[in-house]
Amino acid sequence: PTTCFETFPFPAPDEAQTASIAEVAKRLDELRTGALANDPKLTLTALYNKRPTWLQNAHAALDAAVMAAYGWPADLTDEQVLERLLALNLARAAVG
Repeated sequence: PTTCFETFPFPAPDEAQTASIAEVAKRLDELRTGALANDPKLTLTALYNKRPTWLQNAHAALDAAVMAAYGWPADLTDEQVLERLLALNLARAAVG
């Protein structure tokens, strides 16, 4: 935990960014909960395996809100996000 979690570079969102992240995360949860409630045979794993467009869009909105909290553009690739997180993690570990 001292080399990963404790040095993980969580963003430092302002109040507006915190509210935005909370709003889109709540919406994602509501959508998933609703989908599972409408189909008792559907599991969360099966839902994510189906990957409906509304679910992808909800995750894209959450990703964009978190990227904004980091001060990053929303169109980064997964590889670019990992590169940036690693750089921030290494910088934080060097200071810590």
